[in-house]
Amino acid sequence: MEITSINAQTLSKMFLAGAKNLEAKKEWINELNVFPVPDGDTGTNMSMTIMSAAKEVNALSAPTMSQLSKAISSGSLRGARGNSGVILSQLFRGFCKVISRYEEADVNVLAEAFQKAVETAYKAVMKPKEGTILTVAKGAAKKAQEIAGETDDLVVFCEEVIKEADRVLSRTPDMLPVLKQAGVVDSGGQGLLQVLKGAYDSLMGKEIDYTIEGEAAGSGVVKISAQTEEEIKFGYCTEFIIVLNHPLTDKEEAEYKGFLESIGDSIVVVADDEIVKTHVHTNDPGLAIQKALTHGSLSRIKIDNMREEHQEKLIKDAEKIAAQQKEEALEKEAKEAEQAEEQPHKDMGFVSVSIGDGLNEIFKGLGVDYIIEGGQTMNPSTEDVLQAIAHVNADTVFVLPNNKNIILAANQAASLVEGKEVIVIPTQTIPQGITALVNFIPDYSAKENEEAMNAEIQNVKTGQVTYAVRDTEIDGKTIKQGDYMGVGDKTILSVGNDLRAAALDMVKEMVDEDSAMVSIYFGEEISEEEAAKLAEEIENACPELEVEVNNGGQPIYYYIISVE
Repeated sequence: MEITSINAQTLSKMFLAGAKNLEAKKEWINELNVFPVPDGDTGTNMSMTIMSAAKEVNALSAPTMSQLSKAISSGSLRGARGNSGVILSQLFRGFCKVISRYEEADVNVLAEAFQKAVETAYKAVMKPKEGTILTVAKGAAKKAQEIAGETDDLVVFCEEVIKEADRVLSRTPDMLPVLKQAGVVDSGGQGLLQVLKGAYDSLMGKEIDYTIEGEAAGSGVVKISAQTEEEIKFGYCTEFIIVLNHPLTDKEEAEYKGFLESIGDSIVVVADDEIVKTHVHTNDPGLAIQKALTHGSLSRIKIDNMREEHQEKLIKDAEKIAAQQKEEALEKEAKEAEQAEEQPHKDMGFVSVSIGDGLNEIFKGLGVDYIIEGGQTMNPSTEDVLQAIAHVNADTVFVLPNNKNIILAANQAASLVEGKEVIVIPTQTIPQGITALVNFIPDYSAKENEEAMNAEIQNVKTGQVTYAVRDTEIDGKTIKQGDYMGVGDKTILSVGNDLRAAALDMVKEMVDEDSAMVSIYFGEEISEEEAAKLAEEIENACPELEVEVNNGGQPIYYYIISVE
C-alpha cells in the first residue's frame, strides 16, 4: 500500500488515534517514573494534555487543515499539564505552524513540521536536557528529513520515523544515568512514541475506536459513544397477535417459543385456543412475522427501533446534563467574577498551587488570593493557571507553582495573559512557596520582590516522606515495595521500614552547619501526636535547631519537611 499525501480528515483521525493510544498506555508510562513514588504521573499528564486537544478536534466536522491545526495547538496548549505535557503541547504547536499552511501533507511537509515541532519545544525549555522526550523528538525529526529525500511513500516514511524514535528511546538510559539506575527508559519519550504508533495504525487502516468521551470546552456539541448500540443486543421490539387457524399443540407452542429464542430475547408468548400474543426483541422482525404466519393471520403489529429510541433518550439526557453543566458553569463563573470584583484592587497579588486543608490555610494566611488545588497528586493545567490569574484583582500577579513539574505550565500561562503582569516564582516545593511569601514586602516594587523571593527560596532544602510503589535500586539504595522513603530535592535520602526513622534519617541528611530551622508539615494520615514525637526526636538529634510543627493535611506524603 502506497500513500503519498493525507488531507485534514485523515490527519484528524491519525491524531485522535494517537491520543487514544497514549490514553490506553498512560498507567504503563506512569510506572516508568525514575523514583518509585506513588504519584508518578508523566503518562497521566501527557494523556490529559493530548485529550484536551482531542476533544477540540472531535468537535470539528470536516475540518480544513487550518482549523485542525488550531484545534490541536490551542487544545493542547491550554490543557497542558506537567513538564512532559507542556513539552508535548509545544511539539504540537510547532508541528501545526507548518501543516496549517497546506491543504494536504506529503513527506516533505511532514518532515518540515517535525523539524519545526522540535525547534519550538526546545525553545520552550530553559535548560533542555538530553535523554528525554526532546531527544526522542529530535531523533524522529532528523530521520524524517533523511527519509523525505528518499521516498514519497508516507507509509515507508512513518515506519522509518517510528523505528528511529524507538531506537533513540532505547538509548535514553545511556544519556541519563538516573534512568539507567532505575532500569527504565524516559517516560515522556515513551509517551511520544505511543502517539506516533497510534497515528501510524490509523494511517494503515487499523480498526480504531475514535470516540472521545466528553466535549470540547464551549463546543456545545453532544457526543454519543459508539458503544451505545452495542449496549442493545437486539434492536427491534416486535409485538403482534396471531389469530390462529387452529389451536396450538404443546409441541407447536414449544417449537414456536424455541424459534423466537433463536432469533432474540425478552420473549413473551401467551396462547389460548384462538390467539397467541407475542413479544420479542430481535434484529430481524421479518423472521418472527414469517414464522407466526404459518400458524394464522396477524393483527396489531407493532415494531419499534430500540436503538433509535435509546439514542434519542441518551441525546435528550446528554442535552439536559450539558444544559445543567453549562448553567452551573455560568453561575460559578459569575460568582467568581463577582468575588474578584469584590476584592479590593491592589498592586500585587498571589496565586499558589497547594493541596491539603492545612497547607491551604497556611497559604491563605500568608496573603494568597487564589489557591489552585493540586500539586504532587494532580498537576494543574495551563488553563487552570490562566483562570486563577484572571480571578486576582491586581496589576501584578505572582504565581507560585510549588512543584518543579508545574513551572513550565505556569510559564506557559503567563505568556498567554494580557492586561496584567504575571511573574512566576519558580518554587519547586511547598516550603519554597511559603518562604517566598514570608519574604514578600508590600512596600517593595514587583521587581524587587521577585529578586528577593528568588534569592530566598534558594536557601530552602525540602524532603518528603512517602512509600515505594515498586522494588528498585537507585543512588546506591536498595528499595523494596512498601518501604518508606525520604525524597530530597535531587535524590532519595533515606529508606527504611519504620516511618519515623526514615523521616529522621532524611532530616539528618539535609542538615548542615548553616541550618537553623526545621519545619514539619504532617499529612492527612499522620496525627498531631505522631508529628510531635518526630519533632522531639529531631530536637534530640539536632539540639541547635529550632523545630516547628504544622498541620499540612496533604495526601500521599506523610511528611513534607524543610530545612533552612
